[in-house]
Amino acid sequence: MMDTLLPEIDVKATKRVVEAALEKYRVLLLTQNEEELPKVTATYSLVPPSNTNAFHSSTEDIAIRNISHEQARSKYLKRMVMAVNRLGYWERAILIQRYMLQDDVFDYQVYNDLNFSERKYYRLKEKAFIKLALSLRIEVYKEGDDK
Repeated sequence: MMDTLLPEIDVKATKRVVEAALEKYRVLLLTQNEEELPKVTATYSLVPPSNTNAFHSSTEDIAIRNISHEQARSKYLKRMVMAVNRLGYWERAILIQRYMLQDDVFDYQVYNDLNFSERKYYRLKEKAFIKLALSLRIEVYKEGDDK
């Protein structure tokens, strides 16, 4: 009964959107200052930096001119970190190792590193993508399925 009330997610399109969001995260990390990069803990959690500095230097005054871009980037990175941290352990491990570290790695390297079969890896990865899409509210629904 509940299935009829909820629209069906287009898994393929949602996976493309999530992969694009994760790629954007990686690109934005390249432009982030070293001390502001999220740290990865041993339990595959991302720890966002805390910026509580109330003093302004001349360097900070220059940065204030471009604050909207900086704030948008930081907000996006923080939102992605929080969404990934809400996933289960293995889902986090997959996404962090595959998409959220600065090193570019392939799927086979990640599933070998985690000692998963290829099938189990892709099943967990798809599940992680759907959960991440729902958490970020970027899921894609199938259009007009009149049953």
